[in-house]
Amino acid sequence: MKARLSVIAYCTGAALMLAACAQTATTPDYTVYVNPFIGTGGHGHTFPGPVVPHGMIQPSPDTRIDGWDACSGYYYADSTINGFSHNHVSGTGCADYGDFLLMPTVGEQQYNPQDYVSQTEPYASPFSHENETAEPGYYSVFLDRYGVKAELTSTPRAALHRYTFPETTDAGFILDMDYSIQYQTNLDMQVEVVSDTEIKGSKLTKYWAFDQQASFYAKFSKPFTYTIVRDTLTDAKGRVQPRCKVLLKFETQKDEQVLVKVGISTVDTEGAKKNLEAEIPAWDFDKARNDAKAAWNTWLSKIDITTANETNKEIFYTAMYHAAISPNLFTDADGRHWGMDMQAHQGSVNEPVYTVFSLWDTFRALHPLLTIIDPQLNNDFIRSLILKSQEGGVFPKWELAGNYTGTMIGYHAVSLIADAYTKGIADFDLQEAYKACLRVAEYDTTGIKCPPEVLPFLMPKAKYYKNTLGYIPCDRENESVAKALEYAYDDYCISILAEAVGDYENQEKYAKFAKAYTHYFDPSTRFMRGLDSNGNWRTPFNPKASNHRNDDYCEGNAWQWLWFVPQDVEGFVELMGGEEAFAGKLDSLFNADSTIEGELVSADITGLIGQYAQGNEPSHHVIHLYNYVNRPWKTQELIDRVLKEQYRNEPDGLSGNEDCGQMSAWYILNSMGFYQVCPGKPVYSIGRPIFDQTVINLPEGKTFTIVTKNNSADNKYIESATLNGKPLDKPFLEHKAISAGGVLEITMTNQPTKWGV
Repeated sequence: MKARLSVIAYCTGAALMLAACAQTATTPDYTVYVNPFIGTGGHGHTFPGPVVPHGMIQPSPDTRIDGWDACSGYYYADSTINGFSHNHVSGTGCADYGDFLLMPTVGEQQYNPQDYVSQTEPYASPFSHENETAEPGYYSVFLDRYGVKAELTSTPRAALHRYTFPETTDAGFILDMDYSIQYQTNLDMQVEVVSDTEIKGSKLTKYWAFDQQASFYAKFSKPFTYTIVRDTLTDAKGRVQPRCKVLLKFETQKDEQVLVKVGISTVDTEGAKKNLEAEIPAWDFDKARNDAKAAWNTWLSKIDITTANETNKEIFYTAMYHAAISPNLFTDADGRHWGMDMQAHQGSVNEPVYTVFSLWDTFRALHPLLTIIDPQLNNDFIRSLILKSQEGGVFPKWELAGNYTGTMIGYHAVSLIADAYTKGIADFDLQEAYKACLRVAEYDTTGIKCPPEVLPFLMPKAKYYKNTLGYIPCDRENESVAKALEYAYDDYCISILAEAVGDYENQEKYAKFAKAYTHYFDPSTRFMRGLDSNGNWRTPFNPKASNHRNDDYCEGNAWQWLWFVPQDVEGFVELMGGEEAFAGKLDSLFNADSTIEGELVSADITGLIGQYAQGNEPSHHVIHLYNYVNRPWKTQELIDRVLKEQYRNEPDGLSGNEDCGQMSAWYILNSMGFYQVCPGKPVYSIGRPIFDQTVINLPEGKTFTIVTKNNSADNKYIESATLNGKPLDKPFLEHKAISAGGVLEITMTNQPTKWGV
């Protein structure tokens, strides 16, 4: 991709509004630097389809159905496309969605033989990446089997398809209702042909989200005849599964374009119709595409970078793109949304509700990034979480489509709330938020509206043990060490909020809980280890061992989990024996052999430098710990290495799952030169800025500029720094220094220095 200036439609106001636009010849087109194929290979699990920032709908090509690398429906190494479904998750390690798949056809429509083993449907088409294009708000591909060019764009709640057909008397579409990613259980499927140009339908599936409601309303630019196929198939496990497909037929002239509008809703088909009619009133593909592009330019313009390295610029703006795909809008155009109580609720379009909260990942970097560049949006997310706790009885850990999934550990909604409060940007009911924080930290299974299978994961008994015994016995609770360490951090966040509301009894209680990490540190091995009910260390012990989701850790091993004490680094350093001992152990982490051992090694342990794992979230703060023990040059050196080696402008350019923006947010913050080790403490640790200049365009017209002097690939160490013209002699920066606007100047050199010591 080449840098260029372009006359674009520049939209004012919120990106999701896609409001009236004015032409300007001076606004940069940031979208030319975005490569949506980054992360579609390796194990990044991203998708290339067109979306708008935080949109409800994600139309995208699906190339495979099953397996870990089918989580987003698309995998770059594949050579066939099954069709284009309308909702996808970005970069997750679990799969869901893939609803309402549409595939253009020419000739006989083959939907048999269909099985539950093949990665391709009978109607799938080969394609070539040479005939495939993806950019923010637009996707196109040529389907070799049918000789059809497919183009897609989207608005917040609707998609617009454009298909260029050959001359034929036998053109058509297959609308596959029973299709889904990873063969989900279809509990109900309803479809109705409203007219010879309109179809509506809904489905209820059970998978990662146990009760995933989805509805659509589609309008076609050309009349069709149709056949509805309803029958059953027996899957590989002998279960009888329902099938439902709509076969559409029509004639086309050479290069005739047939357009399809599709609105979706989680409430009902009427909501989907309203969404469609509100956002795509005309058959104007180019307008929808340009509006989507303008929305992306509004978002991407929040940060301006200056660099001669075009590749780094493309990686950066692609990271910005991936950081704005989720959470996703969940409120219909009429203000309704689907609640955690499995009921429709009437709300306000001006106070939108969102879904897809991968909090175990995103509390670390994505939400801290948003507190800088879009605090109001971050508050919208927090208000959504508070509302979900009211509807469902407790904060979600990993919420998807109005469902508690019970996935992952911790209760990190409290982190978002504490971080917003300590940064002075909390625009929500603090008392209501605090009440919900206390509720989620206690072991109480009553009043929670979730499936019985989910409840033990959503409300694990580990909370009971940590609150009563003071620690979590490893012989009674899986992932005991990881849970304990994350609970201690979350309880620290609650102690901050308790003080904020004047609840000093709970402030003292939760501040004490925040020190619970000390129980798990074994001075003989100098690792965090599992303790059994009798107070004995679990044996045998191997710090390199991993048994995925079935040991004392979570998607990691003892090496990676040792360091999760962000709330009390000073106390942790003392526990480890002081600065020298702490730094020596950190050195050992990065210098250790990278072998991971065990019966079922977690596939999430990737991006290894020694035993440090950049490809998964537990390690994401660790490099910055060198700043706390007066070795900032080591932080600078390692950040430089990760930025250069583990983020690339290639399909496999991510070292692990994108995880709903977390992997990208880590890059954004660190490439600018800083990172927040402990959300809830409004302080950033300074690392290694890689751009000559970064301008953060803050709310209210302010800017914060990072100027990197003497910058080059070899000059990765900081020689000196000033903040607003005054010497900065510590490798830390307070949030208020950024939010107030100003200039941070950093001078680089090619040798380690004592700056910051």
